[in-house]
Amino acid sequence: MNIHEHQAKEIFKRYGVPTPQGSVAFKPQTAIRAAQQIGGDLEVWVVKAQIHAGGRGKAGGVKLAKSPEEVGKLAEEMLGMRLVTHQTGPEGKVCHSVYIEEGANIEKEYYLGIVLDRATEMPVMMASTEGGVEIEEVAEKTPEKIIMVGIDPAIGFQSFHGRDLAFGLGLPKDQVNKFIKFAKLLYEVYMDYDAEMIEINPLIRTAEKSFIALDAKMGFDNNALYRQPEIQAMRDITEEEPTEVEAGQYNLSYIKLDGNVGCMVNGAGLAMATMDIIKHEGGEPANFLDVGGGANAETVAKGFEIILRDENVKAIFVNIFGGIVRCDRVANGILEATKLTNVTVPVIVRLDGTNAAEAKKILDNSGIANIISAENLADGAKKAVKASEGA
Repeated sequence: MNIHEHQAKEIFKRYGVPTPQGSVAFKPQTAIRAAQQIGGDLEVWVVKAQIHAGGRGKAGGVKLAKSPEEVGKLAEEMLGMRLVTHQTGPEGKVCHSVYIEEGANIEKEYYLGIVLDRATEMPVMMASTEGGVEIEEVAEKTPEKIIMVGIDPAIGFQSFHGRDLAFGLGLPKDQVNKFIKFAKLLYEVYMDYDAEMIEINPLIRTAEKSFIALDAKMGFDNNALYRQPEIQAMRDITEEEPTEVEAGQYNLSYIKLDGNVGCMVNGAGLAMATMDIIKHEGGEPANFLDVGGGANAETVAKGFEIILRDENVKAIFVNIFGGIVRCDRVANGILEATKLTNVTVPVIVRLDGTNAAEAKKILDNSGIANIISAENLADGAKKAVKASEGA
């Protein structure tokens, strides 16, 4: 789960992570009042569109204003605007709020972030002198400019971690301790809130030699949200794919993709393998859908309904391994689902595991023309891809 910049900065402030003064606004008049209240020695304000995506500046979602009236004008332009960035995809995201922030006297821009490294099973703090540039671009073109330090949770963030990063950035000696303090506070935020990712791009050094988080992005481990009610309350479902939100209400793990072969699978690992073999056979998966181990007629029907809302779907590949759930029960669930949902595309079904033979008989004797049995995973993938091509 992700949150907005203004929400992340509120968390930062509680921990003493320096950020500019700012206020969120949902209307132009509120934005004007926010600018007037914030004030600022520089008499410059920044108006930032609040969407869950990077690259807002290039899309017109970050602009400077030199008066409260100009703040209101820019806010009016941004509110309701659909921003298309490298992270939103071509459909973009609609801006429903803006963040009004005081200007800063920037001397130097850096990048600072923390992510979970699954290979080493520990958080990794990353820093770069290439602040203000997408970190993906830096990693591709100049990876040597990214300094990475793994932090063992058993000992936590220590001064030597900060020194490694500070020296890698080439910071003057009189600024090293300030940077270490900043990085330590950021690590505390990361751990206390069960974050998966924190990114500050840019982290700035001001002319007054202070480090300030000019931007803030935070993503959280969904599995830990049960112990983070404050973060759960910050969820903005308007920033999420509606079908993914609906699927979650039925305990379905669904992610929309760009292909034309719908996938319904039990188990995340099997779902990934199913998408891989569809690609191997020359097809393109339309989604990731894990119905879990307790699949029944209702959840299968809802899965079909959600998959078929995607107009690109030309065939559905149901790939179930019966372990916790019996295959004959899934087969009956599929038949019930076809009664509850108007399934208009070919459905290729591969069932293996407990009572697989019985399940195949149920499907073969169903009399439903668009249900096609598959002998195994490879056979199912081939049939699904051919069906999606109209064969």
